[in-house]
Formats: sequence, structure tokens, C-alpha cells
Amino acid sequence: MQITRETDYAIRCVYYLSGKRGEVTMVDEISREMCIPKSFLAKILQKLSKASLVTSYRGVKGGFELSRHPGKINLLDVIEAVQGPIAMNLCALDEGLCDFSSTCSIHPVWVEVRREVEKILKKKTFAGLRLGRDAVK
Repeated sequence: MQITRETDYAIRCVYYLSGKRGEVTMVDEISREMCIPKSFLAKILQKLSKASLVTSYRGVKGGFELSRHPGKINLLDVIEAVQGPIAMNLCALDEGLCDFSSTCSIHPVWVEVRREVEKILKKKTFAGLRLGRDAVK
């Protein structure tokens, strides 16, 4: 599994917004502070909004803010919002995609890897990341 540049930027964006709780932040500021091209960031924010991770506000004082407390948003949420489900191999997502899944000795390994990676990413909330911890107490 490899995250895309778009996903990396989305994680940076959510991380930045997690430090601005209760504030509406303009795209220009996020772009500048997190070194994300503004036009690319606008597309990323649309995906994050569609996944209900951020809320957008229109108008002169418009911008974005997190839709939930940073302790309720984890790395897996952001990754899946941008690039979909994670897996080392497609068969770990849907064994019907491979004719060998039922007899393959490696298939259970891919499924286990997916589960473990998801478990780790779910533990990493943005509140915890900002505090240098795994989760908010």
C-alpha cells in the first residue's frame, strides 16, 4: 500500500485544521501553511467535505473547518475519503476478484495485513497526533 500525494496533502490539511478548532480557515491559508497547491487543495477539500470530515462555508468570510472533533477523525478516515479502501492486493478487498482466493495460501496474509494496517490507522486520531499521542484521553 502506498498513499498518493493527494492523500498526503489531505492528511496535512486535516492536521492543520485540527489545530484551528472552531475557526473557519480559508483555502489560501491552508495552502500557504501546508505547502499544498491551492487548486489541488480545493479538489481535496471537496472530497473531505463529501466524506463529512470538513464543513465548507461560502462567501467573503468563507472557508473550511473540521466537521468533528479531531479526536473523532483518524488517519484511516482521511485515506479512505481520498483514495478509497486500503489493501496490499485487490483480493483482500474482494476475494471474488481473484479465482485463487479460496485456495491461495497468500490470500489470508493480505487480509491480515489489511486488518492490521486499518487497526493502526484507526488508532491515530488528529487530536492524538497534535498532542504526540495515539488517542485523546
